[in-house]
Amino acid sequence: MENRMVKFYSKESNMLALHAIPGHFATSHSHINYYVDVTSIKTRVSEAMEAAKVLYAHMTRVSYIDTIVCMDGTEMIGAFLSQQIEKGGILSTNRHETIYVVSPEINNNNQMLFRDNNKGAIAGKHVVLLLATTTTGETIRRSLECIRYYGGIVENVASIFSTVDSVDGVQVESLFDGNDVMNYEAYSAHECPFCKKGHQIEAMVNGYGYSKL
Repeated sequence: MENRMVKFYSKESNMLALHAIPGHFATSHSHINYYVDVTSIKTRVSEAMEAAKVLYAHMTRVSYIDTIVCMDGTEMIGAFLSQQIEKGGILSTNRHETIYVVSPEINNNNQMLFRDNNKGAIAGKHVVLLLATTTTGETIRRSLECIRYYGGIVENVASIFSTVDSVDGVQVESLFDGNDVMNYEAYSAHECPFCKKGHQIEAMVNGYGYSKL
């Protein structure tokens, strides 16, 4: 797989690049013809800092941010994004005048939840949802439902890579989109052309990475 990897640079910063492997892969919601790897952007300090700067530049229409909810191991980007928000002058309703950076817990039933000690970071707060990759928007939809259940007000959704522009009326801002990865496609499992041709799935993938089959 890895010897097929190609690199795509951000149109907004030559410091940011994602890696993509062509093939036949399965997510929890779809089959895709590229595995998009954003590991370096999530784990290298300089790239995470640059990603936060670019994502912050997309948040011109946001008036209040109190909390960043991080999915898929994006906490380092979330921390740098909180610094950009505080320096940039977006207002917060938090009395301590600083931003929460939290992640939901995923239980054995694949449900998202916030424990009692973290509920205060969500209830009544203006929230940015931050993800690594978004293909169908289903994870965003589930995350919005969870945040709203705990009383959060979602102001913005940001993803390193996304093929959707909005989910449930909330705009999705991204560093990379489907146009950046040449011929990127996602299919439902029963409509996947690779499956119809009998091609085996190479790996299970999600925002954290891949596991070969």
